[in-house]
Amino acid sequence: MLGVLLLAFSVVSVASAELCKPDAQNAFKVRLSIKTALGDNAYAWDANEEYLFRAMMAFAMRRYSSKSTTQISNVLLCNVTDRVSFWFVVTDSSKNTTTVPGSEVEAAIRMNRNRINSAFLLSDKTLQFLKISTTLAPPVEPSTPVWLIVFGVVLSLIVAGIVFLVVAGIQQRKKKNKESTERENLEEKGEVTITIENGIPCEALDLKAGHVNGVFAADDERFTSL
Repeated sequence: MLGVLLLAFSVVSVASAELCKPDAQNAFKVRLSIKTALGDNAYAWDANEEYLFRAMMAFAMRRYSSKSTTQISNVLLCNVTDRVSFWFVVTDSSKNTTTVPGSEVEAAIRMNRNRINSAFLLSDKTLQFLKISTTLAPPVEPSTPVWLIVFGVVLSLIVAGIVFLVVAGIQQRKKKNKESTERENLEEKGEVTITIENGIPCEALDLKAGHVNGVFAADDERFTSL
């Protein structure tokens, strides 16, 4: 009886070794940077942490599919290194000799990424599933389309330019009107300015009304009376 049990255990061990190995079908490599993430508070990776990882993967598989009956024993780890990297596979609970398709395991990991990270106090950058291209959440798209934002900015610039040109034109027109009004006022007033020549004040001629010379005016009156 004991021999039969030992033989069965050996068969299971060999089968597990064949299923879980680097680059095996449906196998994933995991790398943890505990020291980088936690510094002096970093914990040691031991059998208890491995058990927690297997439990989290079983939880992720069961949560991903309500029909899944994955147990902790269905999660196999191998090639564990001191720098905390290893490979793992998830075996079919109904057939321990086959593994769950990698696409289903990947989908379960993506769905429960935050829960897995939280269990080990790590993040996507310090707990990496190397075979999975990206496990980050998709970028949040803005509520307003980008093209509409660009259109609004361009339209605002155009409107600002038009307003600037209109205001500048109005100010320039007002300036010209003011200069023209001042010029007309000066011409209408015909202001007489007095200049000094050889110490004698002289009146400048009024260009519009003219100026009467007193000497010639007196002669005209004398001849007229004759």
